[in-house]
Amino acid sequence: MIWRRFLLTALIFFNVFLLYNLIWSDNGIFAYLELKSRHEQLKQRLEAVNDKSLDLSQEIRWLKTDQAFTEKMARSQMNYLKDNEILYQFPKDPPAAKEPERDKEGKRADAQ
Repeated sequence: MIWRRFLLTALIFFNVFLLYNLIWSDNGIFAYLELKSRHEQLKQRLEAVNDKSLDLSQEIRWLKTDQAFTEKMARSQMNYLKDNEILYQFPKDPPAAKEPERDKEGKRADAQ
């Protein structure tokens, strides 16, 4: 009878130990879920990099074979011009309109 209680107690402790390892250990459920989400992030990043690589490979092929594309890229990125062309460059951030200066009393200086 005593050996049954001892065996039952040992089995209960063993089950508690296994449950702890299943849930909270480095190889448990929470670690698995974290690794799974990290895997999904890396998979999405890999797909984005592959898409960009494919686009760049296509652009390289066009630059090697298509003279018109090469000219277009040189003109757009390096601001090259053909003869008799004028390049207009506009500022990205237009300057803010100046507010009229005010004196100590809060009146505009030009209204006096």
